[in-house]
Amino acid sequence: MLEQKRKIHLKTAAEAELMRRSGALLAKVFAMLDDFVVPGISTMAINDRVEDFIVNELKARPASKGQYGYAYVLNSSVNEVVCHGVPSEQQLLKASDIVNLDITLEKDGFIADSSKMYLMPQASPLAKRLVQATYEAMWRGIKMVRPGARLGDIGHAIQQYAESQGYSVVREYCGHGIGREMHEEPQVLHYGRAASGLELRAGMCFTIEPMINQGGAKIKTKKDGWTVVTRDKKLSAQWEHTILVTDTGYEVLTLRDEER
Repeated sequence: MLEQKRKIHLKTAAEAELMRRSGALLAKVFAMLDDFVVPGISTMAINDRVEDFIVNELKARPASKGQYGYAYVLNSSVNEVVCHGVPSEQQLLKASDIVNLDITLEKDGFIADSSKMYLMPQASPLAKRLVQATYEAMWRGIKMVRPGARLGDIGHAIQQYAESQGYSVVREYCGHGIGREMHEEPQVLHYGRAASGLELRAGMCFTIEPMINQGGAKIKTKKDGWTVVTRDKKLSAQWEHTILVTDTGYEVLTLRDEER
C-alpha cells in the first residue's frame, strides 16, 4: 500500500482546473450524441462522428485512439457486451438495444474519461431497470468520496446496492486514477469492504465505472482480443464519471447537463 501511495499524483489547483476543462468538453460530446444515437445507425458511424466532433469542433484529442494499439476513439458495448466493444460498420443498433459508449478526451495534456448508457426506444422494462440500477450504483459509490474515506467504501456501496437489486458486479475491471495518463494509480474496485483500502486525499482524481450484470458475474473475452461479454449472454450495463477529491468531498468533472 505504501508503494501505491508513492505513485499517486495529487492534482494541484492548476491541474485540477485543466482536468475540469477536459471533463466539460467530454460532457459536450455526450450532449451531441443524445440526438445522434438512434436505431439503424452503425457503431462505426457513432465512432466517426465522435472523432470529428472532438478533433474539429472541440480542438481536442480522442485519447483512446492508439492507446494500447486500439484503433478507434470509443468503445461501443451493446447488450451482453460488458466493455471494450469495438465499433463496426456492420453493427447497426436495433430498436430494442442498450449500448454503452465509453469515450476519453485529452485537452492541454489532461485526460477525462466517461461513459453513458443509451437505451433505444423499444428497450425492455428489464433492460431499463438494469440500466437505472447501474446508474444508481455508480452514484452510491461517488457519494462515498471525501478526504478520509477509503477506497473500500466506494466498492462496498456499489456492490451492496447492485446485489440488493439482484444483479452481480464484474470484478475483472475497475476504475482508475487519471490525469496526464489515462490509467494512473489508484485502482478503484467496484466491490469490497467498507473502511478498507487506501485513504482518500484531496487532489486525487479517478474514475468510478461499475459494470453490472443482469445475470452472473462471469465474463469472457471474444476472439478479437477486445470485446468482453457476459458468459451467460445476459445484459450488462455500465456508467462512468471522472471524479476529483476536493477538500470537502468530491467534484464530478464529467457531469452532464441533465445531471445538474
